[in-house]
Amino acid sequence: MPSLHSDHTPVPSSDPLQRERDHLAGSRAALRAMRADVESLDLADVTGNWVNAAILQREMSDRIKALADLAHTPLFFGRLDYLHAPGMDQAEGAEGEQFYIGRRHVHDADGDPMVIDWRAPVSQPFYRASRKDPMDVGLRRRFGYTGGDLTAYEDEHLTDADEVEQASALLTAEIERPRVGPMRDIVATIQPEQDEIVRADVHGTVCVQGAPGTGKTAVGLHRVAYLLYAHRERLARTGTLVIGPNRSFLHYIEQVLPALGELDVAQATVEELVSQVAVTGTDPADAAIVKGDARMAQVLQRAVRSGVRMPTEPCVVVRGSRRWRIPAYELEELVQELMDRDIRYGAALAALPQRIAHAVLVKMENGGEAPDDRVQDAVARNPAVKAAVKAVWPVVDPAKLVFRLLSDADFLAECADGVLSPEEQRTVLWAKPPRSVKSAPWSLADAVLVDEARDLVERTHSLGHVVLDEAQDLSPMQYRAVGRRCTTGSATVLGDIAQGTTPWATGTWAEALEHLGKPGSRIEALTKTFRVPSEVIRYASRLLPGIAPDLEPADSVRESHGALTVRHIPAPAAALDDAAALDATVSSTPAALTDAVVAACRETLRQEGSIGLIAADHRIPLLAAALDAAGMPYLDPGTETSADSRLTLVPASLAKGLEYDYVVLDEPAAIVDAEPDPRTGLRRLYVCLTRPVSGLTVLHTRPLPAALIS
Repeated sequence: MPSLHSDHTPVPSSDPLQRERDHLAGSRAALRAMRADVESLDLADVTGNWVNAAILQREMSDRIKALADLAHTPLFFGRLDYLHAPGMDQAEGAEGEQFYIGRRHVHDADGDPMVIDWRAPVSQPFYRASRKDPMDVGLRRRFGYTGGDLTAYEDEHLTDADEVEQASALLTAEIERPRVGPMRDIVATIQPEQDEIVRADVHGTVCVQGAPGTGKTAVGLHRVAYLLYAHRERLARTGTLVIGPNRSFLHYIEQVLPALGELDVAQATVEELVSQVAVTGTDPADAAIVKGDARMAQVLQRAVRSGVRMPTEPCVVVRGSRRWRIPAYELEELVQELMDRDIRYGAALAALPQRIAHAVLVKMENGGEAPDDRVQDAVARNPAVKAAVKAVWPVVDPAKLVFRLLSDADFLAECADGVLSPEEQRTVLWAKPPRSVKSAPWSLADAVLVDEARDLVERTHSLGHVVLDEAQDLSPMQYRAVGRRCTTGSATVLGDIAQGTTPWATGTWAEALEHLGKPGSRIEALTKTFRVPSEVIRYASRLLPGIAPDLEPADSVRESHGALTVRHIPAPAAALDDAAALDATVSSTPAALTDAVVAACRETLRQEGSIGLIAADHRIPLLAAALDAAGMPYLDPGTETSADSRLTLVPASLAKGLEYDYVVLDEPAAIVDAEPDPRTGLRRLYVCLTRPVSGLTVLHTRPLPAALIS
């Protein structure tokens, strides 16, 4: 098994631990020197204009930030001792080298590496080498830290085939380290199956089905960091984007990439992507389902082109003393050709005057003139040509088009004929048509329709790579909106079918990838959970047969007896007579349950690490008042914890993607009943049950779901 050495045992001055500390000190000094070199660069008179100077100054500022030495972040976390020099034939007998693996590259004054970037090819065996396949590595050393101080190391002799492989104590300790603050990187603990996804080729889209605690979010973020390392020039030009379910989630993960030295990755929610209209309303579930259906793309395509009219009058262009006449039938041929080509509406609108002008130039040439391109451009701007184009191919405003579609029953019926049933058409229409686009109660589903219409008019800019997290909750039309952002790039799609909590949640990843525009993409499954204790994941997995019968339960690598406590809090006899009223209003909830929840939070705060109190959304105000009365400060989801505030009050609807060392879960039945249907409610409960790293306490008055009753 790996041999562990720490500074708790007296050691002589020649101890390897001290030598490693010396290398750490030297590496930190080298990093400071690298930063000082960049800071000392004189950029005066380097560029020819102020624009280039500003760009260069920004790049230098980003480089300085990337070279910051974070005091409490290990500069390196491992070492590889190669048997032979990497890249050389083993038969040559070249002596092996030592490489320290860390978050970024560090070199000394002579340019020799002191720390190798974890993304470099030479670092790959740190994550994948084993005794079965040592990858020419004789020894793998992991380092343990307390704060920023190197306090231990652990050795694995990979050439010792007789030794049984066992879990790394330092790796386990790193996984179990208390969660304080936002999400941190997992660069020191990436597992072989995770590393394979992280280093997948930039040209391919990868979909990751990951059970709770398998690290799928971290894998997606580290994949971005790896791709920026391996394909920096390309992605710097085309851009990268991380899409999350809400701002709380994005705030929680926002420090991961900067800790890895990547500062220029944009983050957004789907709502922010489709922000052509301000979202101020919400849809009933039935309306949202229809609006999110992929068939709406066909309805919108018809709507966009509904204003095109075949010409009935000729176009007469006057130039000088001569008149050039394009008859209606020739104009009709030009319009029909553009309709048949299936190009974007705006591109066709821009092409039509040029087509008409070209037809005029042909007649001019036949009449003995010799016009050039400048004449064609002038003809295309001629008032008669502009009027002809306006009459047959009018300008389309995407927001106004969708506004009309959702307000005008006749127009919707015309565009949706044979696509949506009459009942579905009535479902998507606004009950009370608003007066104007600005006053319309736009929902997120409506905004996605506007975004689709905009893309039908004008192509959406494509990025080089997009990471889509919590993807299982997107509708087909939302997948299309994301897919438009990476039509010429690739994507990393992350999610868990069992955690789908929207009425339109994804049924299969193959279907989702089809809507995304990436059919046939690689699908990987992560089923080994590193975060959730085995006792907790087994308890939550009892729900899987009812919410995702095709998924295999996750297997936790962490045995932790006593991590789960389920406690029934007796309700007053009067309340038991009316179970439905128990959660109808916050005032009807037994005070005994609220008191027990507050007491459980107080007890849990004696432990080290973060605590999440998760409850049905309608229970949050009551619990907030109870915590205030008890003098217990609490945070909102996504807010960074501190020594004074480690308790976060989390509505069940915002729990997805978050993690806490300890979770106190309030009244599971209330979480289930808050959703529009029992299956979605059980999926929401599954999400809430799988947020803890070290311990889960479930408190309930009402009966638990049948699957959870042992």
